[in-house]
Amino acid sequence: MRMWNVLRPLTVLAFAALCVPVAALAQTIPNGAAIDGEVGKIMTRTKANGMAVAVIDHGKVTYVHAYGIRDSKGDPLTTDTVMYGASLTKTVFAYTVLQLVDQGKLKLDEPIQNDLDNPLPTYGPDPVFPDKYGPYKDLADDPRWKTITPRMCLNHSTGFSNFWFIEPDQKLRIHFQPGTRFSYSGEGFILLQFVVEHGRKAQGLGLDVGDLTKANFDRLGMTRTSLTWRNGQDPNVADGWNDQGQPQPHDKRSKVRAAGSMNTTITDLSAFTAGLVSGDGLSEASRAEMTKPVLHIPTASLFPLFLPDAPVSQQRKDLYSGLGVIVFEGPQGPGFYKGGHDGQTANTMVCLEKSQRCALILANDVRSEAGFAELVRFILGDNGVPFDWEYGDHAGKS
Repeated sequence: MRMWNVLRPLTVLAFAALCVPVAALAQTIPNGAAIDGEVGKIMTRTKANGMAVAVIDHGKVTYVHAYGIRDSKGDPLTTDTVMYGASLTKTVFAYTVLQLVDQGKLKLDEPIQNDLDNPLPTYGPDPVFPDKYGPYKDLADDPRWKTITPRMCLNHSTGFSNFWFIEPDQKLRIHFQPGTRFSYSGEGFILLQFVVEHGRKAQGLGLDVGDLTKANFDRLGMTRTSLTWRNGQDPNVADGWNDQGQPQPHDKRSKVRAAGSMNTTITDLSAFTAGLVSGDGLSEASRAEMTKPVLHIPTASLFPLFLPDAPVSQQRKDLYSGLGVIVFEGPQGPGFYKGGHDGQTANTMVCLEKSQRCALILANDVRSEAGFAELVRFILGDNGVPFDWEYGDHAGKS
């Protein structure tokens, strides 16, 4: 009995040590000088010309810095340089849609047909304004469109290709029963944008997505962010470099595209990321929906589209599509991330839920992408981000 009295405090201490919250095991965020040094090494190794990095800790922006140059003239890349957001636009749009859910204007799991005055295939293309509506007439003979919901649009399970115009015959089609599996699709986001903008005004839709996102940008102090190119208003703009190191002009999107038209800065987007990871602007229920692990991703990689399932032994059991983000479980607990990429752009946003820590990287040189896994690991510690699934064999390499 006396021995138990002696051992009990030790046992309690040992048990408590085993039960330390996951967030407490996270490494200390490196200081700015250390981050600068690591970015310098990665830029040298990848031959990248420009990168911008932000760190969020406990839901607050703690570090923002830009490195290198923004164009072939050698102008410096700064924290206020306008950069192409690419597919990080999808995360911003998903956040905006969830606000409409909070307002009762949309329901995640009700068919989008309930939000439209007419059947989807009766819309467009408009003969006078061909860009007004998508090619939804192509779906007239496929009744599966009737089952598509906002959730399916946001978690890449509509069955659409990435975009209709990359189909061999440039016809929009559904490749599998909507909601049953993941296949990356910007077209699903464009469809939901259409519903928001052309849906029933009686239920509060018929809204301009550019205006909706601007309201959030204004609230968060994101003064240099927009879903369209503001011609002549942004002299401090980043051009880019492709994988051959050749300079490329800034991607100037003149129309709001929920799948990827955002122009932003590292300062602005870090404010959005901090708000997102801390739940600012969303109800607790909607914020939970964004990162709820509902749709498992069983493929070996993100691309090519419509991959078969990998053997069960090779699947990541923790890999799910959230709403506008990819959800995973790592050594520090649950997290989410989203990438953004084109021929000269490489972006990533990684957040760890329990510590509300994030690493945000915007780069105007696509070659920098080969160092993203290494840099995120340096900033956040061992994290479990599925970069190998997104980038393939070159993840973490240079």
